[in-house]
Amino acid sequence: AALWISMAHCIPTYMMASGLLAAGMSWKEALFTILLGNTIVLVPILLNSHPGTKYGIPFPVFARAAFGTFGSNLPALMRALVACGWFGIQAWIGGEAVQTLFASVIPGWATFLGTGFLGHTTTEWLSFLLFWGLNIAIIYKGMNLLRLVENWAAPFVLVMTAALVAWAYNAANGMGPLLAQPSKFTDFPSFWKVFVPSLTGMVGFWATLSLNMPDFTRFGRSQREQVIGQAVALPTTMFVFAAMGVLITSATAIIYGETIWDPIKLVAKFDNPVVVAISMFTVVVATLSVNIAANVVSPANDFANAFPRLISFKTGGLITGLLGIVMQPWRLLEDPTGYIFTWLVGYSGGLGSIGGVLIADYWIIRRTKLDLEDLYLTTGIYRYRSGWNPAAVAAMLIGCALSWGGLVWSPLKPLYDYGWFIGFGAAFLIYVVLMRPGSGPKKEE
Repeated sequence: AALWISMAHCIPTYMMASGLLAAGMSWKEALFTILLGNTIVLVPILLNSHPGTKYGIPFPVFARAAFGTFGSNLPALMRALVACGWFGIQAWIGGEAVQTLFASVIPGWATFLGTGFLGHTTTEWLSFLLFWGLNIAIIYKGMNLLRLVENWAAPFVLVMTAALVAWAYNAANGMGPLLAQPSKFTDFPSFWKVFVPSLTGMVGFWATLSLNMPDFTRFGRSQREQVIGQAVALPTTMFVFAAMGVLITSATAIIYGETIWDPIKLVAKFDNPVVVAISMFTVVVATLSVNIAANVVSPANDFANAFPRLISFKTGGLITGLLGIVMQPWRLLEDPTGYIFTWLVGYSGGLGSIGGVLIADYWIIRRTKLDLEDLYLTTGIYRYRSGWNPAAVAAMLIGCALSWGGLVWSPLKPLYDYGWFIGFGAAFLIYVVLMRPGSGPKKEE
């Protein structure tokens, strides 16, 4: 529960409703979409968490049962690349916090080193690299330091955000225009057209963790603990934190005459440097906490698992950081609607396809029974054909083709908005048909 609370208390969650409101939803419709999406994604999260707790195995090892001892690297690396993009997004947000902190204590900091490039000043790039380097330093220092950060980051961030809500309410003498603004949709078809990709985006927000939760639940002491902890913490925290973002932003419309969704830009308007410093420290702690837990542990494991003789966990973390820069996170965050409809919806179809195969294999084909020893043997029952399971690869690729096909073939365009659902459903059904329940590999007595 603490892990989820810590990961959900981040700037993207705070800003999550912004894209939905910008698309025309009322605040009630936006928060309902967020709650529903996180409740839906909780289902595959819990289903894929089960083998982690039961067998004590991480995601790359669990994936071997369905995809084969070598084939498992394909979904692991696909998931890792998405995490790299998320690492870059969180690192850019953390860099903005560092930039605001320096600007509050160093006069003229914003233009201190020149105008920069790509629409950002030199000091903005420097702040980004400083925060990026802090992430990498913690990875090389060891995960014990991360555990210390995780233990107190969540309550600290929640208290500070609650204080910001109280300030906004008092300063605005109540909540403002956003809460009074009605939905822009006059009929159900027009609402549905925006609701579907928005819901897909909300599911896609945690589609990465829906695959690799065994990385964390393998340390759980019982299935009851991991189920209750996740079910209680994930949907409620996402809903409450996103609602806080709506309330604070609504008040800014009255206080400053404009809606300010980015809390970093909001705090930058404060005159008291002490308030700015404490607030930006909160953002740095929150972003650091979620970035390493959600976006480094898994891809570092995935890269190390794919190339064990060449890549260690620490090197895998460094690769994650470098790819995060290559993916240009500043572009992904330029437009709130683009962030939801392009980034979240885009990758959800591929991750949904992987999830469909994993859940069908573990729950339908194998009835939760795995041979633990053979998962670690290249010659065991999970070798299939030279280490690859053709059925799993085919089901995943068909799911990806159906969910992504609309990008290149117009007849499939309507399916793209349902990306995660189409990918998951298609891959699940095709894998069950190709494997047939009870036909999975069995060890000879």
